[in-house]
Amino acid sequence: MHLAHPGLKDPEYYVPGLPRDWVAHRYGIDPAQVAKLGSAENPLGPSPRAVGAVHEAAGRLHLYPSWTGEPLREALATTYGGTPERYILGAGETEVIACIIRAFAEPGGKVQMPRPCFPIYHLFAEAEGRRPVMVDTDDMALDVDAYIAAVDVDTRIVFVTNPHSPSGTWLGESDVRRVVEAAPHALVVLDEAYVHYSRTPGYLHLAHEYPNLIVLRTFSKAFGLAGLRIGFGVGDRAIIDPLLAVKPTWNMGQLQIAGGVAALDDTEHVERTAALISEQRARVAERIAGLDRFRMVPGSRANFFLVEILDPSTDSTAVFEGLLERGVIVKDGSVSFRGLGHRYLRVDVNLQEHMDRLVDALDDLP
Repeated sequence: MHLAHPGLKDPEYYVPGLPRDWVAHRYGIDPAQVAKLGSAENPLGPSPRAVGAVHEAAGRLHLYPSWTGEPLREALATTYGGTPERYILGAGETEVIACIIRAFAEPGGKVQMPRPCFPIYHLFAEAEGRRPVMVDTDDMALDVDAYIAAVDVDTRIVFVTNPHSPSGTWLGESDVRRVVEAAPHALVVLDEAYVHYSRTPGYLHLAHEYPNLIVLRTFSKAFGLAGLRIGFGVGDRAIIDPLLAVKPTWNMGQLQIAGGVAALDDTEHVERTAALISEQRARVAERIAGLDRFRMVPGSRANFFLVEILDPSTDSTAVFEGLLERGVIVKDGSVSFRGLGHRYLRVDVNLQEHMDRLVDALDDLP
């Protein structure tokens, strides 16, 4: 018996990066020697200010939080501009994405996204009975002209990720504006989950200019709070108010709110993280350039990059498994990203010792 709606008859699930302990146990490797490069986590750990605030907030666990997470909405407005009412909070950016799809696309409605893209876009759309419309990228970067041409009069939501996932490629502000202005009848969702690694302020300010734009960000990456689950969106009240109606009522707990408020002030931690990623991204590019069988896809402005497999005698799954045996966790593009195929791996930028382990392992593969 199948009681769920048709979109959930044969559900597809998100494929997270493998845990370090699982790989260590399976292959008999010291966990400390495993390079975890498949989850885009912060190599410097969580924001120290957030950790302190979470400990302090533990004494309030018996109290219901503000249902809108008001202290954090107020802190976001102070940091990024606008009023608190223009912000929506979620248990990670992924929850905000789920609410957007539910609120702004009717069953069967078109939700446009690049191919490949962050899988949550199409997984949530399909699970909600919406229709993903996937537009192929051009050499792993968004072809803005083709993307605009794909927008139909009945398109409901248009996703843009900047930096893009899985390639890390970057769109200039004029191109982002072109997409937003080409879809005045649709909600454009600008996902800036990895923006801190671009070493730019990003384009959050555009949310205060365009009534059909919501900009999303997360505390999971540069702030190092992936385990706390905090994300947010900023946009016009006409966008935020419906999202408040569909989100789970108390979706942000006391610890999330306190940790997020404190993390916003921890600019030192964010800057140290972004500087480390920038330095190691350039360094690993030089090392991979010395390999014959692999190529780093250029242009990443994120804390990850794509490795293209040039050797025709192997593929992404074989290389992925070979790296696991050598204590290196990455993402197999053929499993993790629809439309990426069997020639790519997505790899995190991390500490130098882990990047060296990656390149040495690639060089050691038979």
